[in-house]
Amino acid sequence: MNRSVNRTVLVIGLVIAAVMIGVFWRVLGQDPQHINSPLIGRSAPTFALRAVNTGDTIDLERFRGKPVVINFWATWCAPCYQEHPVLVENAQLLGDRVQFLGVVFEDTNEKINAFLAARGSAYPTLVDERGKTAIAYGVGGVPETFFVNARGQIVAKHEGPITSDVLQGYVARAMQQ
Repeated sequence: MNRSVNRTVLVIGLVIAAVMIGVFWRVLGQDPQHINSPLIGRSAPTFALRAVNTGDTIDLERFRGKPVVINFWATWCAPCYQEHPVLVENAQLLGDRVQFLGVVFEDTNEKINAFLAARGSAYPTLVDERGKTAIAYGVGGVPETFFVNARGQIVAKHEGPITSDVLQGYVARAMQQ
């Protein structure tokens, strides 16, 4: 009887170990901070935010019919400094074929203006004063960039600083869909 109990315990232990090894193998190499956005394939949450300097209210719906790149950032974000020139360069390169929008939160106008003066500006920078837009998009940290097709659907999300090649790949996907 002890042998059959020991054998049963051994088999159960091996099954549990195999399942655990399978789980670890599956998630090995995945970024623990990355969460797939449930917004991919759905309509982009609408917003109407105040533009820095002009005070104009810019509504996302205004850009329906053209792809939109929405970049969430902040002046206190070191990776945002790294990626900002990439966004500015691509916004200038793509011209009026793609609308870029910067959405900044948890920041002051003075810091935003200093950042833009130092790093350049080629598209509207909008202030998300209460962070409601960032919450609607599920932003977990900055920078995060969303790519919206001409029909207003989110086709991709990128977390962290983006390179020009990656950005252009996402933009191409937004233009095709």
